[in-house]
Amino acid sequence: MSIDNAFYDDLGERWYTAADDPVALLRAESRLRTGWLLETLRTRRGGAPQAILDVGCGGGFLANALAEEGHEVTGIDLAPGALAVARRHDATRTVTYLTADARHMPFGEGRFDVVCAMDFLEHLAEREGFLDEVARVLRPGGLFFFHTFNRNLLSHLVVIKGVEWFVRNTPKDMHVIELFLEPAELRDYCTASGLTVDVMRGVRPRILQVPMLRLLVSGSVDPNFKFLFTRSLALGYCGFAHRSF
Repeated sequence: MSIDNAFYDDLGERWYTAADDPVALLRAESRLRTGWLLETLRTRRGGAPQAILDVGCGGGFLANALAEEGHEVTGIDLAPGALAVARRHDATRTVTYLTADARHMPFGEGRFDVVCAMDFLEHLAEREGFLDEVARVLRPGGLFFFHTFNRNLLSHLVVIKGVEWFVRNTPKDMHVIELFLEPAELRDYCTASGLTVDVMRGVRPRILQVPMLRLLVSGSVDPNFKFLFTRSLALGYCGFAHRSF
């Protein structure tokens, strides 16, 4: 089992511009999740600025959007190239971007109100200690937001093979099924680290749309390609947990 995480370090401005690349799907998916996350923070935190850590921040889609809402944001990643892109696209010039290992975070206990790990867990081959680190850097009652993929045949066909077959410039082993997580597994991992899962909701592409047809024909992702939330957790799923103690 090996996963190609180096792909993300070499994208450059393609993080924000490429259509003939799976990163365009990531941008589309991020638009859905970011709106949901911001609304959840408004509802549960009353709009107050939060100290937020974005783990595996990549090109800064989420971190920069959070900063524009007035939050104090730190983004960490192991890809210097991705971090350089994230900094260039930080309109607020307030996000702190650091090269750091998520399994050994350089932060004190209770440093953050919120930790985010979007499209990260399925890229982490060595998970031991990661959720313990999340719980450590969260204050009591702090929120942990996540998005990852379910491990099953349908997810393998759609998320891995479907992207390889239909999206141009998809690298081999961008995702590997062994690193996907069944929702019950993630819930158990969270519980073991002192994190109580409050919400899980499914995420999938909107199938009955013209941009989907264009993708299947051209191999490129239309700017209007959309994802939606669903009750089924069979493919991707996101949610949040709180630090229990």
